[in-house]
Amino acid sequence: MKSFTLEFEKPIRELEHKIKELQDMDGDGEIGMSPEIKRLTAKADKLRMKIFSNLSRWQIVQLARHPQRPYTLDYVSRIFTDFTELHGDRLFRDDNAIIAGIGKIGNQRVALIGHQKGRGTKDNLYRNFAMPHPEGYRKAQRIMKLAEKFGIPVLTLIDTPGAYPGLGAEERGQAEAIASNLFEMAQLKVPIIAIVIGEGGSGGALALGVADRVYMLQYSIYSVISPEGCASILYRDPSHAKTAAEAMKVTAPDLMEAKIIDAIIEEPLGGAQCDIDLTAENLATKITGSFDELSKLSMEDLVEARLDKYAGMGVWKDA
Repeated sequence: MKSFTLEFEKPIRELEHKIKELQDMDGDGEIGMSPEIKRLTAKADKLRMKIFSNLSRWQIVQLARHPQRPYTLDYVSRIFTDFTELHGDRLFRDDNAIIAGIGKIGNQRVALIGHQKGRGTKDNLYRNFAMPHPEGYRKAQRIMKLAEKFGIPVLTLIDTPGAYPGLGAEERGQAEAIASNLFEMAQLKVPIIAIVIGEGGSGGALALGVADRVYMLQYSIYSVISPEGCASILYRDPSHAKTAAEAMKVTAPDLMEAKIIDAIIEEPLGGAQCDIDLTAENLATKITGSFDELSKLSMEDLVEARLDKYAGMGVWKDA
């Protein structure tokens, strides 16, 4: 896939291009460009650190949507062994916007459910841009109930702009499918971990987000509506998305401060796409540690703690 550069990354890319030119020119080192290459490399590293230490919320939104950011299947191939994908909701059809199946992370058998975006136009159309229809959420619930039957913990990877809002999806009960998932996940008698790996948009994300532990990757976002949708409603103009993103506080530190999520999983400097293997390793470590911790609780205590967790969110105070 052709390299993609965000606007705020351009100064870094320009330096990297100069470094590459000097390396190609220097060849085996006879010209003596090594000192200049080292100087520019140090300058690029310093600039990268400066830029990524001071990202605005809108810039993090752009990173969360980066077309080269790893998706669910990228992590499955790196984290899971013996993964078997399961298809269909047994009611209407299979939904390719959601990946579901069972595999192993280390020695732990895990049921996985995750949104899947596409690479390029053809693949995005096949995956419906990771916007599930109701049958996608019903497939997810089928796998959750299967996991509960066999005592297998559930892992969800969240990465969607939101549930598909089309006429057919509404006719087939989109709202009911999401609500049913919220209801079932709240009382599912196995440990559940949810991780936002990119975009966590609206009820389409929340339908996989009721869990004992909710984590976010460092440069992911999680919100009740997209910044563009919020700007369309509040400012009557989607071009004010940057302003809306700042007001909505959609980033992982914002959600951590509000106690909506439980932890932030670190990404490589520059984003998960810069080192997918390292990001996958960080995910696997967090997942296995959390499942080990949750496995020590009885199912009754687990469900009670989950209900208490969500009941405690959002506190009103009289002025």
